[in-house]
Amino acid sequence: MADSFRDTALGYLIRLASGNKVLQFPEDRSDFQLPDTYRNPVAASTDEKHESAEQASSKDETPMPNIDEVVDIEDSRAQSIASMDSIALEKSKTNRSANSYLPAVERIHSLRDIERAITMTSMRKEPTRPIVPVVTESGDILVDWYTTDDPANPQNWTLRRKGFIAFQICIYTTAVYMGSAIYTPSEGGVMQAFGVNATDASLGLALYVLGYGTGPLLFSPLSEIPIIGRNPPYILTFGIFVILCVPTALVNNFAGFLVLRFLQGFFGSPCLATGGATFQDIYNIMQIPFLMTAWVASATCGPSLGPVIAGFSVPAENWRWSLWEILWLAGPIFILLFLCLPETSSSNILLRRAQRIRKLTGNPAYKSQSEIDQSQLTTSAILSNALWKPAQIHVLDPAVAFATIYAALTYGIYYSFFEAFPLVYMDKYNFNLGQMGLTFLSITVSVAVAIILYCSYLAFFVNPRILKFGLGAPEQVLIPALGVSGLIPIGLFLFGWTANGHTPWIVSVIGVGIYNFSVFIVFQCIFLYIPFVYPQYAASLFAGNDFARSAFSVGSILFARPLFMNLGIGRGISLLAGLTVGCFFGVWALWYYGASLRAKSRFTVKA
Repeated sequence: MADSFRDTALGYLIRLASGNKVLQFPEDRSDFQLPDTYRNPVAASTDEKHESAEQASSKDETPMPNIDEVVDIEDSRAQSIASMDSIALEKSKTNRSANSYLPAVERIHSLRDIERAITMTSMRKEPTRPIVPVVTESGDILVDWYTTDDPANPQNWTLRRKGFIAFQICIYTTAVYMGSAIYTPSEGGVMQAFGVNATDASLGLALYVLGYGTGPLLFSPLSEIPIIGRNPPYILTFGIFVILCVPTALVNNFAGFLVLRFLQGFFGSPCLATGGATFQDIYNIMQIPFLMTAWVASATCGPSLGPVIAGFSVPAENWRWSLWEILWLAGPIFILLFLCLPETSSSNILLRRAQRIRKLTGNPAYKSQSEIDQSQLTTSAILSNALWKPAQIHVLDPAVAFATIYAALTYGIYYSFFEAFPLVYMDKYNFNLGQMGLTFLSITVSVAVAIILYCSYLAFFVNPRILKFGLGAPEQVLIPALGVSGLIPIGLFLFGWTANGHTPWIVSVIGVGIYNFSVFIVFQCIFLYIPFVYPQYAASLFAGNDFARSAFSVGSILFARPLFMNLGIGRGISLLAGLTVGCFFGVWALWYYGASLRAKSRFTVKA
């Protein structure tokens, strides 16, 4: 219990207040003995080599392959894939201990690393054995996990503990995303209170979305710095988010209200910037796609649940009520994260372990891999890899550029629904505000159906094929999108031309459900395709993808009402649907020509 609580934000404060006398790490205790392999790593490495040789010569046992053998096997498989796709990804150089099992996804830099991680995941678990630290040419002793089942390694945590962490990230994400659209039922009250028009009132939604699209550009690279880790950005920014809920609900001038809404979105964004990275810290590579569906579902359903809640409370109370509801939801979640969310970044955990060992032994040679890596990087190189290089890829690489444009378009259309639904269901079908909010439940239902089908596809088709034949070309992850991308315009046309006040309202709601079902599947494919193509830039590419989606959504929120008022719902939606028809053919082109595009791209080899 103490081990689970020790690395939370509250645990850190308790250790700080007690002078590190309470909730100590093993290395802080007076009776702690450094493992033999760390006291004399050179001798331990020699003994391990002799032991491996004896096991290999034994005829009575069939030992599991050690990590070097696994890498050799995966090298040949990865080489065949690289030859097939003309890919030449450079593997980042590392000195990690040879027996460091279950690598975190944060150390994956190429298709070779992905294949290696998949094979290691499929291996049956060996009995626990000590991990011998590597001694580098410069004399540094590389601090790693003590054993193959070291309880400090997030990959070794129990399923219950991992599941609880995933639950916290998902409800955190839901709260932040719900904070965007929960405001929409209050737009009429904002217009009356501040004397602004409908487009101005919609800025309260648009600027919030812009805020959580801008935040990942800062918080995503920040969370990758080992000395910082995942937890400080989560806790500090979410605490600010909760505090901002109070002045946002009380402010009496429109300009201040808009600034506060932007800041709310900005400080709520770390769940979007690093939520996926947290899953990668604790789950193996075969489990991550399942967790990503839950996380993306939280982000998709959050906005759709907002109008359901505020649609009934705002008419009963006042327009500020929806803003207080954000506080009532986010406050308890912040307390839960503060008490229970541990640090999950293995780079941060090992860096702090190295610091404790140096303090214990007085030997400055004990260093973590991240410390060695950081010492070899310049500020310009860090900025180039985190910001400039991903921006170049988004603009100059056709595959990534198309994936980003498609994601931005479909996400922008999703947010245009928050302006279209009142025009349809309140003006044409005479729904009240609460009844109109209930129509957004079609999004939640469609996402639930998509999760069931997509997870079944992963469990019964994709994972068995990968374990049997290997990863294959990255374009294989686009297969589900080939069919469902055609349903996107169908759902839009069905919504646009049946939302006329004469056709039963359920028909147009079904069209919305078809659209969101298809978009959810497409997003899953895109979110897997990007890290497979450029794994070394995955975090920053996701941040850029999110910014593009949010920026286009801001425009969609602002142009949606004038578009639908001038062209009508049918023709306005048809215009947007026509753009998705072009993207349907783009998905097929990406699947067919993706390998050749990657072969010609100058970004496939890390500069």
